[in-house]
Amino acid sequence: MIDAGTAAGIDVEPRTFTSETRTAEDAARNVGCDVAQIVKSLVFISDRGPLVFLVSGANRLDTEKGARAAGVARLERLDATAAKAATGYSIGATPPLGLPGHLEVFMDEDLLQHEVVWAAAGRPDSVFPADPRELRRAADATAADLKID
Repeated sequence: MIDAGTAAGIDVEPRTFTSETRTAEDAARNVGCDVAQIVKSLVFISDRGPLVFLVSGANRLDTEKGARAAGVARLERLDATAAKAATGYSIGATPPLGLPGHLEVFMDEDLLQHEVVWAAAGRPDSVFPADPRELRRAADATAADLKID
C-alpha cells in the first residue's frame, strides 16, 4: 500500500489496530473520528466491467446516481469473491489506491468536505489518513453526488 501511494504521489502511513476496521463504524471507533470521514470502497459490476465507488462512511451509495456518474445503464454489487477477483482485495480492506489499472474510480463528493479522511490500507485491520482532494487525485477518481438523499 505504501508503494502504491508513492507511485500515485501521496504519502500513505497505515495505522494498524488490534481489532478489525472492516466496517465504517469499526474504523471510526478505532481511529477516533466521525464515521463520515471513513472512505468505504465499494465494488460494483456494470456493462463496462467492475467499477469502484469511494463513499463516505455516513452515506449509502445511490446506484442510480452512481450509474449516471459512470455513464452506465445500471450497477450491481459484486459478492465477496467477485470483488476480490476484480480488485485483489477483500471487502472491508479494499484501498482506493493500488487497484488494477482498468478499474474506474468514483468518489462521493461529501468526502471532499473534510480535511482528513481515512481509507482502507489493504488489510482488514489497517487504515490510512489522507487529504480527500489528494486522495481523489491519486486515485484518479471522478467526484460526484453519489449518496442516497
